[in-house]
Amino acid sequence: MKITVVGTGYVGLVTGTCFAETGNDVTCVDIDINKVNKLSAGQITIYEPGLEKLFERNLKEGRLHFTTQLAEGIKDAQVIFLALPTPPGEDGSADLSYILRVADQLGSLLADYKVIVDKSTVPVGTAEKVHAAIAKNAKVEFDVVSNPEFLREGVAVEDFMKPDRVVIGTQSERARKLMGDLYGPFVRQGNPVIFMDEKSAELTKYAANSFLATKISFMNEIAILCEKLGADVDMVRRGIGSDDRIGKRFLFPGIGYGGSCFPKDVQALVRSSQEAQYDFRILEAVMDVNEKQKLFLLPKIQAYFNNDLKGKHFALWGLAFKPNTDDIREAPALYIIDQLVAAGATLCVFDPEAAGNVQQLIGDKVQYADNQYAALENADALIIATEWSVFRTPDFDKIAATLKQKAIFDGRNLFEVPRMAELGYYYESVGRLAAKP
Repeated sequence: MKITVVGTGYVGLVTGTCFAETGNDVTCVDIDINKVNKLSAGQITIYEPGLEKLFERNLKEGRLHFTTQLAEGIKDAQVIFLALPTPPGEDGSADLSYILRVADQLGSLLADYKVIVDKSTVPVGTAEKVHAAIAKNAKVEFDVVSNPEFLREGVAVEDFMKPDRVVIGTQSERARKLMGDLYGPFVRQGNPVIFMDEKSAELTKYAANSFLATKISFMNEIAILCEKLGADVDMVRRGIGSDDRIGKRFLFPGIGYGGSCFPKDVQALVRSSQEAQYDFRILEAVMDVNEKQKLFLLPKIQAYFNNDLKGKHFALWGLAFKPNTDDIREAPALYIIDQLVAAGATLCVFDPEAAGNVQQLIGDKVQYADNQYAALENADALIIATEWSVFRTPDFDKIAATLKQKAIFDGRNLFEVPRMAELGYYYESVGRLAAKP
């Protein structure tokens, strides 16, 4: 099948590459000529485990192409995916300008029947808006389908190639057959392709992410209560996670969620609810809890240093909002950096993949280390903000020999409290009593 993907960000590039991997001929369109030139030359522009190998193979075998010209990109396509940004506006609503701008152009470019697919996360009613924008200039038949993505950064390739489910919103039998054929190779093990109307499909994505964000914020509040009552959140997590009605995933406490999906999608669903004159109180609380949670470690750090951080120097491990990605959007580490610098402290940071993105964003506001141990030089304490695997079993003797003080503030609960006490560390985490030497 001939496919076009408009947009080459995380979703667009993974989508295009994975469709090419199953034998489709895929053209990716992007207005950024520098990005298109890099991709055409074989230089991948995002970090996503497993993607580079597929990208190189399909580019070499001629199934993956890149262009800045929309007319050229869609000429022979049967299905056109719109994988464009929908950033939140000041009021929290999703900005549809990128999608509608492309939709306006598509109408006059369509020469035969095509299916246009909203792959971006969009509010209820977007398919209708896209259809109307295309119809203004279209002289041929077309269908607009909602096909929300459920890709987790860090495992996006696996999620695409072996999806738990595929949600397709369409009331057109012609589009339904085409989309069913396209996704057939990805669900051969029997995972469902769920067909529904467009509005339900659009709401499904927001509902899924908002529910997961709610689980995270709930556990973070349980963690706070554990500290106040002297309980251990890890024990509570295991106790409730063994209940199959609840499940084990998304129950790990920490310093809040970030990234491109959860913050934006929760905010957008709240805004959509307001427009429908409904007060979604649970999600408003979720957002409030998460904002506070990003700075959960700060009072602990301040208390340890007698509320005087001026002149203190900290090592910070982890900058991405989660491991196995270079995405720093809404990353808790950025909030921690801002607050510590404002208090007069300095930092040296390390992340296996995201340091370049942070440097591009904040420049020399912090120092950057080439490895995790180099970040510890002359530091008064270590702060952990992302649970990269490389941080899970460090050389504690080397940490102790390098830090000025054996103090660790862990926002991801990587280490066992009794073990840290045995090693003589002052160790603060989330939802557990501190280890004190």
